[in-house]
Amino acid sequence: MRSRINELNGIVSTSDFWKDRATASSLLKEKSRLEEIVKMMDYLKKESQDVRDMLDLLKDDTSQDYAEQFSQEMSNLVRDIKSVELREVFKGEQDANNAILVINSGAGGTEAQDWSQMLMRMYSMWAESRKFKVSVIDYLEGEEAGIKNATLEINGEYAFGYLKAEAGVHRLVRISPFDSNKRRHTSFASVFVYPEIQEDINVQIEEKDLRIDTYRAGGHGGQNVNKLETAVRITHIPSGIVVQCQNERSQFKNKEIAMKLLKSRLYELELSKRQEEKDKVESAKKDISWGNQIRSYVLHPYKMVKDHRTDYQSNDPFGVLDGKLDDFIEAYLLRRFEPLDKQ
Repeated sequence: MRSRINELNGIVSTSDFWKDRATASSLLKEKSRLEEIVKMMDYLKKESQDVRDMLDLLKDDTSQDYAEQFSQEMSNLVRDIKSVELREVFKGEQDANNAILVINSGAGGTEAQDWSQMLMRMYSMWAESRKFKVSVIDYLEGEEAGIKNATLEINGEYAFGYLKAEAGVHRLVRISPFDSNKRRHTSFASVFVYPEIQEDINVQIEEKDLRIDTYRAGGHGGQNVNKLETAVRITHIPSGIVVQCQNERSQFKNKEIAMKLLKSRLYELELSKRQEEKDKVESAKKDISWGNQIRSYVLHPYKMVKDHRTDYQSNDPFGVLDGKLDDFIEAYLLRRFEPLDKQ
């Protein structure tokens, strides 16, 4: 790894390095990723040695305080090792990018719309726990409660790498707070995740292929409706993809954000097509099709969250809904990149 970094340093220092900007950008990303891994590995070596030294001292000092300190240091070491393992699986071209996360409620009216809003809160809390920035780009409120759909922009290092584990159908089982007879209901919502595409990625969008509509933004029931048509909806006619943004006061800014969303969606569509060609069995469409839920959240008659892809589960659904998703995400990412003979 260090030899590759030295090789890249030599390439970067050449006079014609920026002649091919796309290649140059790719090499710089590789260099940065490798340097970060080496830095973390050096830190882990030091941390491991510190833990070994503490273990030796623990033989002489068996006090509870020192034992608790050793336990904490050991937990930190395990956490950091897992972090390095995850960095190794982030080898996708766009894994390091920010993420665009789209939540759509399924059939079921108010129940599904309330569940969609719960998911929006869950992902927002998860992102904030990692110090990621969350922006609501677009949303459509439900008639009585919850949301019909929402689009979030999540800015942070490897946001897409982590959140791509969440793409699919999410199922909730609970006693309905909207049912006067207190019956058990099952609700579905789908989550789509796209990488925010950097400026150095070339996605061709022809002006003739776009239909751009403007409308008044506002909340449920006409509340806070702007007097001007600042919200923007863009339809990409060849693909049928529709994106919209109403978060900003300026129509120009909303159009700019909507174009960024469209660029991400078209890029992801192209990647999905390539993946389907490479592997017809494991297609993106199968992962997110209705009825093929990736995870179930059960609040009644027992309490459990189970990921159907990895069989990882938790008996703390309310903790998960408060954003404690790391164990589920890590289980999926580490399993996905295991050799087939180990699965």
